[in-house]
Amino acid sequence: MTNMQETPRSAFVAIVGRPNVGKSSILNAMLGQKVSIVSSKPQTTRTRVMGVWTEGADQLVFLDTPGLLKPRDSLGDYMKKAVSVSVSGVDFCLLVVEAGTRISPADRELIEKFKSLDLPAVLAINKIDLLQDKTRLMAQIAELSALYEFSAVVPVSARDGSGMKELREELCRLCQPGEHFFDEDTLTDQPERVLAAEIVREKLLRLLDKEVPHGIAVVTERMRERDDDSGITDIDATIYCERASHKGIIIGKQGAMLKRVGSYARQDLEKFFGCKVNLQLWVKVKEDWRNRQNLLHAFGFDQKDFE
Repeated sequence: MTNMQETPRSAFVAIVGRPNVGKSSILNAMLGQKVSIVSSKPQTTRTRVMGVWTEGADQLVFLDTPGLLKPRDSLGDYMKKAVSVSVSGVDFCLLVVEAGTRISPADRELIEKFKSLDLPAVLAINKIDLLQDKTRLMAQIAELSALYEFSAVVPVSARDGSGMKELREELCRLCQPGEHFFDEDTLTDQPERVLAAEIVREKLLRLLDKEVPHGIAVVTERMRERDDDSGITDIDATIYCERASHKGIIIGKQGAMLKRVGSYARQDLEKFFGCKVNLQLWVKVKEDWRNRQNLLHAFGFDQKDFE
C-alpha cells in the first residue's frame, strides 16, 4: 500500500520516437517485466501498449507507441493515429532517440507536436553502450536541445540498465499530485490473449527475414486452463500471412520453422504466465489484410479506438 503520509502522485507518459530506437525495451526495463515485444525489425509495436510502474507515492502509466513512419497501408494509418492520440492525451512524453544518430523527420514531427500542445517532454538517448565515440553524444544532445526545451535529457542503455534509475527519477519529478489510476500490482492493460499472440509474433519477427514478418498477424483463438488439475494451459493461435509463399516460409521444411517458433514462444509464455503451456499454432493466408478494414478490426486494429 502507498504510505498514507505521502501524497500520491501520478502521470501518463507516452513513449514516442522513430522505429527501432528501443522504446519497448525501455518500457520493459522500467517495469522489470516484458509487456511489449522486442525485435530488431521496425514497427514491431503496432498498437498502444500500456505499462504501469508504481513505487511508494509515485505511479507512472506508460503508453508504448508504434514507431512513427509514413503510412503505406491501412495498418500504417492505424499505427500513426495511435501515436497522435497517445501524445494528445498524456501529461508528458518520453522521446527516445538512438545514440549517435542524426535527427530524423519523425523526431522533428514529434517535437513540433510537443510545441503545438505545449507538452513537457523528457529526452532519452538510448543504446549508449553501442556508441564508441562519446563526443558524438554531446553534439547530439546540443542539436536536439536547440530544437526543444526538454525537461531533462538522460543518456541510457535499456540493454544493460545504464541510466535507467536516473531516467525514472526524472520522470517521477514530472508527476502531479493525484490519486493513482491503477492498483499497485497492475502491470499492463493488455489482455492475456493479446499478450500470448504478441509473444508468438515476436518469435516470428526474430526468426523470419525480410518482408514476411510485416505481413503477419497473430490471433489467440483459445486460451484455457485444463480442469484436470494438471496446471496446463492450452493456447491455440492462428498466424495470418498475406501470401501462400509466405505460409510455406512460416511453416518451413517439414514444419521445422513453425516448430522453432512454437518452442521459443512456449518458453516465454510459461515464464510470463507461470504455468505449463500446450501451444498449438496454425497458419492461414489472408491476402492484403493490412488494407482490409474488416480484417483489421478482427485482428484488433480498429480506427474507432481513437474516436
